[in-house]
Amino acid sequence: MNVSALYTYPIKSCAVLSHTRISLAARGLHDDRRWMVVNEDGKLVTQRDVSKMALVQPFYTDEGLSISAPTMSDIAIPPIAENATTRRVMVWNDTCDAFDQGDEIAAWLSDYLGKSVRLVKIAETDTRTTPTDGNMPIAPMSFADEYPILLANERSLADLNDRLMAQEKDTVLMSRFRPNVVVSGSTAWDEDQWTQINIGGITFDSGVGCARCVMTTVEQESGTVPDHKEPLATLTTFRKISRGVMFGQNIIHQTLGDLCVGDQVEVLARR
Repeated sequence: MNVSALYTYPIKSCAVLSHTRISLAARGLHDDRRWMVVNEDGKLVTQRDVSKMALVQPFYTDEGLSISAPTMSDIAIPPIAENATTRRVMVWNDTCDAFDQGDEIAAWLSDYLGKSVRLVKIAETDTRTTPTDGNMPIAPMSFADEYPILLANERSLADLNDRLMAQEKDTVLMSRFRPNVVVSGSTAWDEDQWTQINIGGITFDSGVGCARCVMTTVEQESGTVPDHKEPLATLTTFRKISRGVMFGQNIIHQTLGDLCVGDQVEVLARR
């Protein structure tokens, strides 16, 4: 098996960046989900609320991270001021310390999304961690849902698409599932059995599947919902367990380093 793709999502629920090489930091892949859109009460806003968040595209310049969107002029995300104060924001049931990125970018996002929102960045001093009730180590977190890195298997997507085609329904791209690491060369759904893997010399703990939600119905390339039922309806027929409808595996890195497209993936332990 090998890594076939590497992705990050600097702003939670916004567009993807593709990488051939990316470094691991304490909270996951570099800059992955370090920023988040929140409402005036500090609660996260996602594609579940506004599907065209998928078209808010982060990109890097020499000065740092900027964003673009259809009909909008590009705008740079300002650096955090040295004397900035944190505010409390909510990502699901967790309360985190974050820095507000200012009125200008808040106005830009509010104008494009059609609702009053702010952009915040997680504070390096924040203490959010992975769940304590699973079978994985406790690790520091950014604004990702539950775990720092999500792995997906090309062959599992192919099996899902075979089932969709058998019903004469449209197939879906891997982008619907917003993974960080995509692997090729495995068999379908074999990732369910992995409890420890090695990617390019770095060991990861595995073993907790990812329960999927209605965001998988959003076509990431258009920011629209072509079918309000799929692919969840088909996944439900064969991938539903007590925790939800599963696609992908959450993983936690044991050490820091770089991941590269083409890295070998080895299963070290299974259930």
